[in-house]
Amino acid sequence: MAPGARAVRRRPDAAGLALLVFLATSGLARASDPPATDPAPEGTVESSVGQDAGEQTPFALLGESVAPGHRLSLTLRMGESFAGAPISVPVTITHGRKPGPVVCLVAGIHGDELNGVEIVRRTVAATSARTLKGTLVGIPIANLHGLQRGSRYLPDRRDLNRHFPGSQTGSAASRIADVLFRRIVRSCDLLIDFHTGSLRRTNLSQLRADLANASVFDLAIRFGGMPVLNNPGRPGTLRRATTDIGIAAVTYEAGEPMRFDEAEIERGVQTVAHLLSQIDRATPADEARGLFWSTRWVRVDQGGIFMSRVALGDTVGSGHVLGVVTNPISGEESAVVAPGPGTVLGMALNQVVIPGFAAYHLGNAAAPARPEGAARAAAESSGAPPEDDDAS
Repeated sequence: MAPGARAVRRRPDAAGLALLVFLATSGLARASDPPATDPAPEGTVESSVGQDAGEQTPFALLGESVAPGHRLSLTLRMGESFAGAPISVPVTITHGRKPGPVVCLVAGIHGDELNGVEIVRRTVAATSARTLKGTLVGIPIANLHGLQRGSRYLPDRRDLNRHFPGSQTGSAASRIADVLFRRIVRSCDLLIDFHTGSLRRTNLSQLRADLANASVFDLAIRFGGMPVLNNPGRPGTLRRATTDIGIAAVTYEAGEPMRFDEAEIERGVQTVAHLLSQIDRATPADEARGLFWSTRWVRVDQGGIFMSRVALGDTVGSGHVLGVVTNPISGEESAVVAPGPGTVLGMALNQVVIPGFAAYHLGNAAAPARPEGAARAAAESSGAPPEDDDAS
């Protein structure tokens, strides 16, 4: 077995997530444990016996080989704690019987963004190796340091999603990024990176994708009409580094940080299940539905108590009052007004704000017909994102 990869006895469930974290950080997962297999009816174990002639070959990752129709749960060592204890994250490989792409699901790059953690866990648990076409690799917790601390960042305050593809001799963030990218991501054909809003902001369920990239465009429109924001991704983000080496990748945004939103989680599980069912089919005919080719941020001009008057997904026109900021001392009110038409794709939660705070993310669906015009449209987007927004 390769260094850093250890088989564990079970896949984590909701009640056992804390146990998984404990095992991963304490190094107690044993290399001698038998690999977990995909559950089958009446307690049987899925087997490769009697496979069809068109069945794919075993899949190799982290020094292990997974037979078609089987599932294997491993841990990947990502570094050490301050006390020298190994820090490892769970990796689950579901290898279908029929040929297809290797789809990688990554969540928890920001440790306070929780919805994606559960979306990946539930998706892996619900995916059967008997019927899956291709291979599903799930990493629900990429930044275990941050998850344990309830923080977006690593202990040295670096944002892991600014350091991909990483370096074996760089900062702690660069080294963690390198392990994930070199040992997992380079084996993917398609990748979905799960996030939420940041800094007390929430996002409409949406994809962020470089629509100027034909393979990314093709992947994005297979999500069943889900809103897609045209965005190439910042250098250093997992999505940008992945597309830079020719692997189609998108970011899935859903909800707000620091909480598990059941509705968003279930929507995410169903959306990914739909994608997996469509992955080997022809390009959908209704490909332009839900694409936002440019976006803009609307900021407040007065400090005070911010209260929104619109909701995620609302369509607004130029001059529409989006929210109000009230001075708590004088009672003076200042309206936050839409500078043009758009759809509310992201917004701040009600809170105390200061001038310049980014309150609303509006999308513009006016579109070039195909990917060729996407780069120009993205360049024309106005209003830089919040400095700490993942903007991936």
